[in-house]
Amino acid sequence: MKKAGIGIPTIQDRARQALVKSALEPEWESRFEGTSYGFRPGRSAQDAISRIYLSINKGEYYVLDADIAKCFDRINHDYLLSKIHCPSNLKRDLKQWLKAGVLDNGIFEDTEAGTPQGGVISPLLANIALDGMERLVKGMYPNKGTATQVNLIRYADDFVVISKDLGIIEQCKTAISEWLKPVGLEIKPEKTRICHTLNPIEYNGKIEEPGFDFLGFNIRQYPVGKYKSGKTGGATSRLIGHKTHIKPSNKAVKAHTEVIKGVIKQYKTAPQSALISRLNPIIRGWSNYYSAVVSTETFNKLDFITWQILRAWTVSRCGKASYKKLSNYFRHGTIKLSNGKEKHENWLFQTKDGLHLFKHNWTPIVRHTLIRSDATPYDGNWTYWATRKGQAIDTPNRVAKLLKKQKGRCTWCGQYFTPSDLIEIDHIVPRSHGGKDEYKNIQLLHRHCHDNKTALDEEMMLYS
Repeated sequence: MKKAGIGIPTIQDRARQALVKSALEPEWESRFEGTSYGFRPGRSAQDAISRIYLSINKGEYYVLDADIAKCFDRINHDYLLSKIHCPSNLKRDLKQWLKAGVLDNGIFEDTEAGTPQGGVISPLLANIALDGMERLVKGMYPNKGTATQVNLIRYADDFVVISKDLGIIEQCKTAISEWLKPVGLEIKPEKTRICHTLNPIEYNGKIEEPGFDFLGFNIRQYPVGKYKSGKTGGATSRLIGHKTHIKPSNKAVKAHTEVIKGVIKQYKTAPQSALISRLNPIIRGWSNYYSAVVSTETFNKLDFITWQILRAWTVSRCGKASYKKLSNYFRHGTIKLSNGKEKHENWLFQTKDGLHLFKHNWTPIVRHTLIRSDATPYDGNWTYWATRKGQAIDTPNRVAKLLKKQKGRCTWCGQYFTPSDLIEIDHIVPRSHGGKDEYKNIQLLHRHCHDNKTALDEEMMLYS
């Protein structure tokens, strides 16, 4: 395996790894723990954050916020391979990739531990190695009826343990540290802390502020009055006197601000359109990542900072600012947002031909729908996944409505659908023939039926 600085496998290795990954992943997706979210199909950082929110929003908790040191570099090969039961030829490939070594500037180095850096299969192997951490803590402290004693949420090598009992948190930290030893791993002390979601606590002679950062989010609870207080829920619901807020972390906001500053500085002499084209995907991507939490105040703050930097950018180009000079770069305009609403902007960074800079606060705040803990794209429940992936044209329950409309049958072959079938959503009148994206013009077909119909539609076009 060749390495150039960071060790990226060859194209041939990556292709073979992708093939082996496609063989191993369905089995392991059915076995992985429900609160593991990193580098798994259909799961995201937003799912991990939503799970944390549901775990703490009806009470106050102690939290172990931990990080595993050099996870991808130190995984014990023998331990990892012992967990994987597959045909001997696949295991032989896995062992060769793990033991291949790296070639850096003509110097060969053996790889005695860790997974291939940049390898397609590496995230799956890391998840396999770490699978079992949640079962460990749940085995130590099982639920008492409907009461949960401890929760563990993991995203790759970052994880949090949540409990109302500080003693349970300490015991879990010790148990996880011991469990990681045969894996070849250890918790990173400088990135591990025990804190409380609501109150500052003194721990190991140090005052720990309430709340914690996880995956770029700050998760904390704030004391509030009775009109804003959260509730315990259930038949005997009562006020708890605080509210759980999840926001972009200060560290993430600072890093994003530095990126924007860097781009604007880099494009100091570039045309306005080039600067806008470079900034828009950065702002959109960052805003979308934080669009499911309490981000409105942060978005407004970032828009103001961006405006200040851009104003300085215009001054550097045309001298002392005046209304006339600024009006060459900032204009009035009405923008149509993604939710269909219109918003009037007075100082919009926009070119003469209408290309404008996207603003953070144009991103609507929409609560993320948490994935079911047992759901996997390989479980055959295509109705759930088609709905979840937001493929609807006019309703989030489009597939379910079409199934009901068609009474569970494919309109092309007349056979009933089964969960194992591959299906396609098809336009009855093809869009190339003037068909529209309307509910009345779509239907469910088996994939092979869809392919046959598409071929027939194309043939008809030749003779029309």
